[in-house]
Amino acid sequence: MGAQLPAGAASWGPDDVILYHLGLGAGAAPTDPNELAYTYERDLKVLPSFAVIPVFGALAGLGGLDGFDVNFAMLLHGEQDIEIHAPIPVAGEVSTTSRITDVFDKGKGALVVLEATSTTPDGEELFVNRFSLFIRGEGDFGGESGPAPGNPAPDRAPDVEVERPTLAQQALLYRLSGDKNPLHADPEFAELGGFDRPILHGLCSFGIACKAVVDASLGGDVEQVARYQARFAGVVFPGETLVVRQWRENGRIVLDVQTKERGTPVISNAAITLRSI
Repeated sequence: MGAQLPAGAASWGPDDVILYHLGLGAGAAPTDPNELAYTYERDLKVLPSFAVIPVFGALAGLGGLDGFDVNFAMLLHGEQDIEIHAPIPVAGEVSTTSRITDVFDKGKGALVVLEATSTTPDGEELFVNRFSLFIRGEGDFGGESGPAPGNPAPDRAPDVEVERPTLAQQALLYRLSGDKNPLHADPEFAELGGFDRPILHGLCSFGIACKAVVDASLGGDVEQVARYQARFAGVVFPGETLVVRQWRENGRIVLDVQTKERGTPVISNAAITLRSI
C-alpha cells in the first residue's frame, strides 16, 4: 500500500475514440444521427467512460511491484470510479501517475485499489481513475475489510429502463482498445479462471451502461457526467443483452445492470454524478 507505479504517457485521436465506441456497441443503427455522433468524425463526441482507456496501461506496472506475486488468471475487476474534471477532447494526450491507495481483505480475496491521475501537457488535471481489483484466493491476511458499497438502488420502479444487446464477438472487438487479457478471448485461459468460455470485459459493460445513461437520461450530453462509480457484480458472456435500469436521485443517476437472459446482476451500487451547470 502506498507504492508508486511508473509514470506513463498516452495519446489518442478520433480513430481511437470511434473504435472504443464501436467496442461498446455504438453504431448499431448506423444512420441514426445520435449514433453517428459516437462513430463518425464530423461531429464526434467522447463518452466519459473513455477515460479508462489512456490509463489502462498503468495496470501493467502491478506485475513489477514487490509483494504483488499473484495469479493474474484469478484477478477480476471489482469496482471502477472515474472523476472527469473537464470534457475529454476528441484528440489529446495525458501523463499519468499511479499509486496503490488501499489493500482490503475480503476473505475470499484481496481488493487492491489503484488510483491513476491524468494531466494534460499544460498541467490541467483531466481525469482520475480508481481501479479496484479483486484477486481471488488472496484474502484472509488479517487486513481491514474496507467500506461497505454505496449507491444502493432506490426501492421503487426505475425511471428509465433500456436494453443493450451485445455481439457474440463483442469482447474481441473491445480488446482492440487495449485490454488484451486472454480471459476475454482464449477459452483455455478462461477455463483456468473458472469460466466455461471467455467473458466480456467488465469495463466494456461499464462503458455500455454509461452510454445507456447518457443517451436515455441525459439527452446525449456527455459533458453532464462529472463522476461515474460502479461495482462489478457478475459476468457477462458475449452475445447476452444488458438491461440498464436508471433512477434520477439528487443530482445523480443511480443505475444497475442485469443480464436479460439469465437475470443475473452485472453492475450494482453504481451512480453517475451530474455536473453543476
